Amino acid sequence: MKISEFDYHLPEELIAQTPLEKRETSRLMILDRQTKTIEDTHFYHIIDKLHEGDILVRNNTKVIPARLYGVKEETNGHVEVLLLKDHGHDVWECLVGNARIVKLNTVITFGDGSLKAKCTSIGEEGIRFFKMIYDGIFYEILDQLGTMPLPPYIKEKLHDSSRYQTVYAKIEGSAAAPTAGLHFTDEIIEKIKAKGVEILDVTLHVGLGTFRPVKVDDVNDHHMHSEFYMIDEAVAQKLNEAKRNHQRIISVGTTSTRTLEANYKKYGMFKATQESTNIFIYPGYQFEAIDALITNFHLPKSTLLMLISAFADKDYIMRAYHHAVEEKYRFFSFGDCMFIQ
Repeated sequence: MKISEFDYHLPEELIAQTPLEKRETSRLMILDRQTKTIEDTHFYHIIDKLHEGDILVRNNTKVIPARLYGVKEETNGHVEVLLLKDHGHDVWECLVGNARIVKLNTVITFGDGSLKAKCTSIGEEGIRFFKMIYDGIFYEILDQLGTMPLPPYIKEKLHDSSRYQTVYAKIEGSAAAPTAGLHFTDEIIEKIKAKGVEILDVTLHVGLGTFRPVKVDDVNDHHMHSEFYMIDEAVAQKLNEAKRNHQRIISVGTTSTRTLEANYKKYGMFKATQESTNIFIYPGYQFEAIDALITNFHLPKSTLLMLISAFADKDYIMRAYHHAVEEKYRFFSFGDCMFIQ
């Protein structure tokens, strides 16, 4: 399977640069996998598409101000660092701009020197591991020195950083937002619950596995980086009960989907755990965990586009994307979304 099969033309003006004033007013495309129909509506109508007894699973990860700008102590050379994954004991896996100048034992100073990072290991493709050196509470220092890690295709300044968080973000540690969740408001969540839909939270901290572009011609040659996820005991029990009762399990976003599918594939059921997954879902994959999916529109040739193509049939998805371009939907992180059922 070639990466070129997941390409499509996207006019640059359709890449959403800023969030809409009201989250729930984004557009929503409804896809039915049985009838292969396409319906255009708005996100606030998602309530009409959910039924009593459905289980809605969302990713409660919270984006940290993961982008840091510092200087090498030896040369004063400027270095950009993106925090990707906390490996514990103040060791972080990071993606480094201009990584060739960061060698083993290189020390980078951030801000006034309240945070330093010493390179302890060198990975592939710009990955470096740093021991963080600081006094106090790491996340408090990060709030002062770091910036929100907006994707490179967003050129506009984000004036309210809370708009790159879901309203239910809770567990700190993500290098990017689970963007399908950005459309939800507290009011819509309450209406969904009132309809008899149970909402469950899982956590996957978004990292390179989600947003690193595919650089190979053959899909099978792509290496997925692992991402940390958590499912607690109460959530696992409710998901297993939903399976037994044939209730619909609907995931909010590709990160929730990867969490549920990785967990179910590994254990043959939903199991409480804290571990990493590098699951790569593309056409030919057999879904076992989820029955429907809410998701944004994804970049051409991306692993996320492959995932939804596996869920709904590639030709159908590409037709839906061409329709979205024709109808001038807004794309990517701050853009519109689809509900695939």
